[in-house]
Amino acid sequence: MTTILQLSDTHIVSAGERAYGVVDTATALADGVAVIKQIAPQLGAIDAIVVTGDLTDFGKPDEYARFLDLTRDLPAPVFAVPGNHDRREPMRAAFSSQTWMPSDGPIQWLLAFDDFAVIGLDTLVEGQGSGALCTQGLTFLKAALDGLSPKPVMIAVHHPPFLTGIPTMDAQGFDNRDALLSMLGDYDGEVQIICGHVHRMVVSRLGTIPATIAPGTSHAVKLEFRAEEPNSLMLEPPGMLLHRWIGSGFQSHLVHLGDFEGPYPFYSY
Repeated sequence: MTTILQLSDTHIVSAGERAYGVVDTATALADGVAVIKQIAPQLGAIDAIVVTGDLTDFGKPDEYARFLDLTRDLPAPVFAVPGNHDRREPMRAAFSSQTWMPSDGPIQWLLAFDDFAVIGLDTLVEGQGSGALCTQGLTFLKAALDGLSPKPVMIAVHHPPFLTGIPTMDAQGFDNRDALLSMLGDYDGEVQIICGHVHRMVVSRLGTIPATIAPGTSHAVKLEFRAEEPNSLMLEPPGMLLHRWIGSGFQSHLVHLGDFEGPYPFYSY
Protein backbone atom coordinates (compact mmCIF):
# COMPACT_ATOMS: atom_id res chain seq x y z
CA MET A 1 0.00 0.00 0.00
CA THR A 2 1.60 3.25 -1.18
CA THR A 3 1.59 6.13 1.32
CA ILE A 4 2.59 9.72 0.67
CA LEU A 5 2.66 12.68 3.03
CA GLN A 6 1.68 16.12 1.75
CA LEU A 7 3.26 19.21 3.27
CA SER A 8 2.37 22.65 1.97
CA ASP A 9 3.15 26.34 2.34
CA THR A 10 6.20 26.13 4.59
CA HIS A 11 7.16 29.75 3.76
CA ILE A 12 10.75 29.51 4.97
CA VAL A 13 12.47 32.88 5.41
CA SER A 14 16.09 33.89 5.98
CA ALA A 15 17.67 33.11 9.34
CA GLY A 16 16.62 35.55 12.05
CA GLU A 17 13.45 36.60 10.22
CA ARG A 18 9.77 35.76 10.63
CA ALA A 19 7.24 35.49 7.83
CA TYR A 20 5.09 38.64 7.80
CA GLY A 21 7.08 39.71 10.86
CA VAL A 22 5.02 37.26 12.94
CA VAL A 23 5.43 33.58 12.03
CA ASP A 24 8.49 31.52 12.94
CA THR A 25 8.08 29.24 9.95
CA ALA A 26 11.45 27.53 10.36
CA THR A 27 10.75 26.38 13.92
CA ALA A 28 7.29 25.24 12.83
CA LEU A 29 8.77 23.15 10.02
CA ALA A 30 11.45 21.71 12.30
CA ASP A 31 8.74 20.77 14.81
CA GLY A 32 6.69 19.22 12.00
CA VAL A 33 9.62 17.12 10.84
CA ALA A 34 10.11 15.93 14.42
CA VAL A 35 6.45 14.88 14.61
CA ILE A 36 6.71 12.99 11.31
CA LYS A 37 9.78 11.11 12.55
CA GLN A 38 8.03 10.33 15.84
CA ILE A 39 4.84 8.94 14.29
CA ALA A 40 6.49 7.23 11.31
CA PRO A 41 6.36 3.78 12.97
CA GLN A 42 2.56 4.17 13.32
CA LEU A 43 2.18 4.91 9.62
CA GLY A 44 4.25 2.13 8.12
CA ALA A 45 6.42 2.72 5.08
CA ILE A 46 6.24 6.29 3.71
CA ASP A 47 6.99 6.26 0.00
CA ALA A 48 7.30 9.99 -0.70
CA ILE A 49 6.75 13.44 0.74
CA VAL A 50 5.13 15.89 -1.67
CA VAL A 51 5.35 19.63 -0.97
CA THR A 52 2.65 21.58 -2.80
CA GLY A 53 4.32 24.94 -3.15
CA ASP A 54 5.41 28.05 -1.29
CA LEU A 55 8.45 26.32 0.12
CA THR A 56 9.91 29.79 0.71
CA ASP A 57 8.53 33.25 1.34
CA PHE A 58 10.56 35.18 -1.24
CA GLY A 59 12.22 32.53 -3.40
CA LYS A 60 15.74 33.42 -2.25
CA PRO A 61 18.63 30.92 -2.48
CA ASP A 62 19.30 31.06 1.27
CA GLU A 63 15.64 30.29 1.97
CA TYR A 64 15.81 27.16 -0.18
CA ALA A 65 19.05 26.14 1.51
CA ARG A 66 17.33 26.52 4.86
CA PHE A 67 14.33 24.48 3.69
CA LEU A 68 16.63 21.66 2.57
CA ASP A 69 18.50 21.74 5.88
CA LEU A 70 15.26 21.60 7.88
CA THR A 71 13.87 18.67 5.86
CA ARG A 72 17.03 16.59 5.48
CA ASP A 73 15.96 14.08 8.16
CA LEU A 74 12.53 13.32 6.72
CA PRO A 75 11.99 9.55 6.40
CA ALA A 76 11.19 9.60 2.66
CA PRO A 77 12.34 11.45 -0.47
CA VAL A 78 10.93 14.95 -1.01
CA PHE A 79 9.27 16.08 -4.26
CA ALA A 80 8.01 19.64 -4.70
CA VAL A 81 6.15 21.96 -7.04
CA PRO A 82 6.49 25.76 -6.87
CA GLY A 83 3.93 28.14 -5.44
CA ASN A 84 3.44 31.84 -6.05
CA HIS A 85 5.96 32.75 -3.31
CA ASP A 86 8.64 30.59 -4.96
CA ARG A 87 10.99 31.54 -7.76
CA ARG A 88 11.61 28.92 -10.39
CA GLU A 89 15.35 29.26 -11.04
CA PRO A 90 16.51 29.48 -7.40
CA MET A 91 14.28 26.49 -6.63
CA ARG A 92 15.71 24.59 -9.60
CA ALA A 93 19.25 25.33 -8.43
CA ALA A 94 18.50 24.20 -4.87
CA PHE A 95 17.12 20.84 -6.05
CA SER A 96 19.52 20.39 -8.99
CA SER A 97 20.88 17.12 -7.54
CA GLN A 98 17.42 15.54 -7.57
CA THR A 99 16.61 13.40 -10.59
CA TRP A 100 13.00 14.64 -10.65
CA MET A 101 14.01 18.28 -11.14
CA PRO A 102 13.96 19.26 -14.85
CA SER A 103 16.97 21.20 -16.14
CA ASP A 104 14.80 23.93 -17.65
CA GLY A 105 11.21 25.00 -18.17
CA PRO A 106 8.32 24.39 -15.77
CA ILE A 107 9.04 22.35 -12.65
CA GLN A 108 6.97 19.26 -13.29
CA TRP A 109 7.58 15.58 -12.70
CA LEU A 110 6.06 12.11 -12.71
CA LEU A 111 6.35 9.72 -9.77
CA ALA A 112 5.07 6.22 -10.51
CA PHE A 113 4.25 3.54 -7.94
CA ASP A 114 2.80 0.08 -8.51
CA ASP A 115 -0.72 1.14 -7.53
CA PHE A 116 -0.91 4.81 -8.59
CA ALA A 117 1.13 7.71 -9.96
CA VAL A 118 1.69 11.28 -8.81
CA ILE A 119 2.06 14.05 -11.40
CA GLY A 120 3.56 17.31 -10.12
CA LEU A 121 2.57 20.38 -12.13
CA ASP A 122 3.92 23.93 -12.10
CA THR A 123 1.25 26.66 -11.78
CA LEU A 124 3.67 29.48 -10.92
CA VAL A 125 3.24 32.71 -12.89
CA GLU A 126 6.08 34.79 -11.53
CA GLY A 127 5.07 38.23 -10.39
CA GLN A 128 1.45 37.44 -9.57
CA GLY A 129 -0.47 35.63 -6.85
CA SER A 130 -2.73 33.64 -9.14
CA GLY A 131 -1.49 30.69 -11.13
CA ALA A 132 -2.02 28.77 -14.35
CA LEU A 133 -0.75 25.80 -16.32
CA CYS A 134 1.32 26.98 -19.28
CA THR A 135 1.27 25.27 -22.68
CA GLN A 136 4.29 23.18 -21.72
CA GLY A 137 2.54 22.08 -18.56
CA LEU A 138 -0.59 21.01 -20.39
CA THR A 139 1.51 19.14 -22.96
CA PHE A 140 3.44 17.37 -20.19
CA LEU A 141 0.20 16.42 -18.45
CA LYS A 142 -1.35 14.99 -21.62
CA ALA A 143 1.72 12.89 -22.38
CA ALA A 144 1.85 11.62 -18.81
CA LEU A 145 -1.83 10.69 -18.79
CA ASP A 146 -1.56 8.98 -22.18
CA GLY A 147 1.24 6.81 -20.82
CA LEU A 148 -0.48 5.98 -17.52
CA SER A 149 -4.09 5.24 -18.53
CA PRO A 150 -6.00 3.66 -16.78
CA LYS A 151 -3.74 3.76 -13.71
CA PRO A 152 -5.04 5.90 -10.79
CA VAL A 153 -3.41 9.35 -10.79
CA MET A 154 -2.88 12.00 -8.15
CA ILE A 155 -2.27 15.53 -9.45
CA ALA A 156 -0.14 17.80 -7.21
CA VAL A 157 -0.41 21.56 -7.81
CA HIS A 158 -0.09 24.67 -5.67
CA HIS A 159 -3.15 26.68 -6.69
CA PRO A 160 -6.50 25.02 -5.94
CA PRO A 161 -8.53 24.57 -9.16
CA PHE A 162 -11.81 25.46 -7.45
CA LEU A 163 -13.34 28.38 -5.58
CA THR A 164 -12.93 28.25 -1.81
CA GLY A 165 -15.41 30.99 -0.87
CA ILE A 166 -12.59 33.04 0.66
CA PRO A 167 -12.67 36.07 -1.69
CA THR A 168 -9.10 37.23 -1.16
CA MET A 169 -7.74 33.79 -2.02
CA ASP A 170 -10.14 33.12 -4.89
CA ALA A 171 -8.82 36.34 -6.46
CA GLN A 172 -5.42 34.57 -6.51
CA GLY A 173 -6.76 31.32 -7.91
CA PHE A 174 -6.12 28.91 -10.78
CA ASP A 175 -6.71 31.00 -13.90
CA ASN A 176 -7.15 28.21 -16.48
CA ARG A 177 -8.67 25.46 -14.38
CA ASP A 178 -11.11 24.71 -17.23
CA ALA A 179 -8.17 23.49 -19.31
CA LEU A 180 -7.15 21.18 -16.48
CA LEU A 181 -10.71 19.90 -16.10
CA SER A 182 -11.01 19.24 -19.83
CA MET A 183 -7.89 17.10 -19.81
CA LEU A 184 -8.52 15.24 -16.56
CA GLY A 185 -12.20 14.72 -17.36
CA ASP A 186 -11.23 12.59 -20.35
CA TYR A 187 -8.86 10.37 -18.37
CA ASP A 188 -9.80 6.70 -18.24
CA GLY A 189 -8.91 6.15 -14.58
CA GLU A 190 -9.40 7.51 -11.08
CA VAL A 191 -8.01 10.99 -10.41
CA GLN A 192 -7.50 13.00 -7.25
CA ILE A 193 -6.06 16.53 -6.97
CA ILE A 194 -3.98 17.73 -4.02
CA CYS A 195 -3.01 21.38 -3.62
CA GLY A 196 -2.05 24.16 -1.21
CA HIS A 197 -2.07 27.99 -1.29
CA VAL A 198 -4.90 28.53 1.22
CA HIS A 199 -3.07 27.08 4.27
CA ARG A 200 -6.20 25.32 5.54
CA MET A 201 -7.87 22.04 4.71
CA VAL A 202 -10.66 22.42 2.17
CA VAL A 203 -12.31 19.51 0.37
CA SER A 204 -14.10 20.18 -2.91
CA ARG A 205 -14.21 19.07 -6.56
CA LEU A 206 -13.06 20.11 -9.99
CA GLY A 207 -16.07 18.93 -11.96
CA THR A 208 -16.48 15.41 -10.58
CA ILE A 209 -12.80 15.07 -9.57
CA PRO A 210 -12.07 15.20 -5.81
CA ALA A 211 -9.67 17.99 -4.83
CA THR A 212 -8.20 18.72 -1.41
CA ILE A 213 -6.18 21.63 -0.04
CA ALA A 214 -3.65 20.77 2.66
CA PRO A 215 -3.23 22.88 5.79
CA GLY A 216 -0.04 24.88 6.21
CA THR A 217 2.82 23.78 8.42
CA SER A 218 2.87 27.02 10.41
CA HIS A 219 -0.12 29.34 9.86
CA ALA A 220 -3.50 29.50 8.16
CA VAL A 221 -5.33 31.95 5.95
CA LYS A 222 -8.19 33.40 8.01
CA LEU A 223 -11.51 31.69 7.33
CA GLU A 224 -13.22 34.83 6.05
CA PHE A 225 -16.12 34.85 3.60
CA ARG A 226 -16.72 38.64 3.67
CA ALA A 227 -15.37 40.29 0.54
CA GLU A 228 -14.65 43.61 2.23
CA GLU A 229 -12.24 42.13 4.77
CA PRO A 230 -8.47 42.14 4.10
CA ASN A 231 -6.42 39.01 3.56
CA SER A 232 -4.89 37.96 6.87
CA LEU A 233 -3.36 35.00 8.67
CA MET A 234 -4.17 33.05 11.81
CA LEU A 235 -1.85 31.08 14.06
CA GLU A 236 -4.01 27.98 13.97
CA PRO A 237 -2.67 24.44 14.62
CA PRO A 238 -0.46 23.30 11.72
CA GLY A 239 -0.99 20.07 9.86
CA MET A 240 -0.33 17.87 6.87
CA LEU A 241 -2.25 15.31 4.83
CA LEU A 242 -1.53 11.61 4.49
CA HIS A 243 -2.72 9.99 1.26
CA ARG A 244 -2.97 6.26 0.56
CA TRP A 245 -4.29 4.00 -2.13
CA ILE A 246 -6.34 1.36 -0.34
CA GLY A 247 -7.20 -0.87 -3.29
CA SER A 248 -10.56 0.65 -4.10
CA GLY A 249 -9.67 4.35 -4.14
CA PHE A 250 -7.66 7.18 -2.65
CA GLN A 251 -7.94 7.85 1.07
CA SER A 252 -6.72 11.00 2.85
CA HIS A 253 -6.10 11.69 6.54
CA LEU A 254 -5.57 15.02 8.29
CA VAL A 255 -2.58 14.81 10.64
CA HIS A 256 -2.04 17.64 13.14
CA LEU A 257 1.59 18.64 13.63
CA GLY A 258 1.97 19.23 17.34
CA ASP A 259 2.80 17.70 20.72
CA PHE A 260 -0.45 16.31 22.08
CA GLU A 261 -1.20 14.25 25.18
CA GLY A 262 -1.95 10.55 24.84
CA PRO A 263 -2.52 7.89 23.85
CA TYR A 264 -4.97 6.98 26.60
CA PRO A 265 -6.93 3.72 26.52
CA PHE A 266 -10.65 3.74 25.75
CA TYR A 267 -13.16 1.97 27.98
CA SER A 268 -13.39 -1.78 27.53
CA TYR A 269 -16.79 -3.22 26.68
